[in-house]
Amino acid sequence: MSIKKTIVDGVETFEAQIDGETIQWDRGLSYARHIQIEALLNSQVPVSDKPDEMLFIIMHQTMELWIKLALHEANQAIEALRSDELGKAEKTLDRIATVLRHMIHSWEVLATLSPHDFLSFRGFLRKASGFQSHQYRALEFCLGLKRADLVLVHNDDPEKRSHLEEVLAAPSLYDELLRLLARRGFGIPASRLERDFAQEYEPCNEVEDVWLAIYSNPENNWDLYSLAEKVTAVEYYFQEWRFKHMKTVSRVIGHKSGTGGSSGVNYLVKALDLPFFPELWAMRTRMTAPKEGGVYADIEDGQDEGGCPLGH
Repeated sequence: MSIKKTIVDGVETFEAQIDGETIQWDRGLSYARHIQIEALLNSQVPVSDKPDEMLFIIMHQTMELWIKLALHEANQAIEALRSDELGKAEKTLDRIATVLRHMIHSWEVLATLSPHDFLSFRGFLRKASGFQSHQYRALEFCLGLKRADLVLVHNDDPEKRSHLEEVLAAPSLYDELLRLLARRGFGIPASRLERDFAQEYEPCNEVEDVWLAIYSNPENNWDLYSLAEKVTAVEYYFQEWRFKHMKTVSRVIGHKSGTGGSSGVNYLVKALDLPFFPELWAMRTRMTAPKEGGVYADIEDGQDEGGCPLGH
């Protein structure tokens, strides 16, 4: 097999016929350099000699990579909302939802770790815990769940703490969504538009009323209605990810405390009640259906015309 060598743009380039295809490569940017394969494949450093620890490490490393992408896309969505590019924001939100769906299914890989498998190396982890994931915390802050006390976990890493404090103090995706509604003329209270963004968002009736008005008349507010459904999908899948996390932990360690000292499953259950976009969910209860269809006045005494009890 011969290899043809040429110089393209000052870079030595190679070409060969391989498996019936004309394959080219050069001494410049390669797949391995672009993806940083060497660094990636050498980043699994077990702290025990137990074979199942490799699964645990790779599972969490891949999760961190997907969270990194979700964070990247969330920041893109925020910029799109600021510039009123709703179509671009929707596309980005769709990608986040797709990433979250993938993350949901990835828990099934970790669920192949039996309690005995995990306990064989759990003691080696000491106090290392997913609770310490600064990316996960940044994603929560970015979407709208602000809890300043959680930054304390990163006191030993000034760079990560500083970054988290920046994300904490910045307007979240939900804050930018409310600002968009205000620019469209909806009555968002000033207290929700200009506030200390590092503090937890407090739901209010006025914002819920705005979402109810949009959802009750989607034809006249279609772009906002469609955008809101994309936003809702992100939280829907995020909560499903949280639920799958909780069930996987329950399957592997039961109700033991977490390695980082949390209550484990009980803590993860509490997280299921922490919304990013509270009024978007609350207003659904208030929506009403128009009265349509027939009037079934001939139904008496809990029986239909054939004498059968209703519902059978």
